[in-house]
Amino acid sequence: MSVVFVPKRQRGKAQINQETIQRLLDENDQLVRCITEYLQKGRAAECVQYQQILHRNIVYLGTIADASTEIQPETQTSDDTNCIG
Repeated sequence: MSVVFVPKRQRGKAQINQETIQRLLDENDQLVRCITEYLQKGRAAECVQYQQILHRNIVYLGTIADASTEIQPETQTSDDTNCIG
């Protein structure tokens, strides 16, 4: 089962770190491979479950990315600050 599925009592308590993100990315890679294999064999109906898990993982990763950009202030590069217009 996907690492995204966490019991309600534990939601919000998980530490989001690089290891967790990498596990999700690895899982997504495996899901895409399974989906591709099933589609090549003409078994599209069996892909639905894997597609749903993949979708949830991608949405979760997007949520993490959005949250991390809200926390970190935007920084300017030294090239931007030295421009004279």
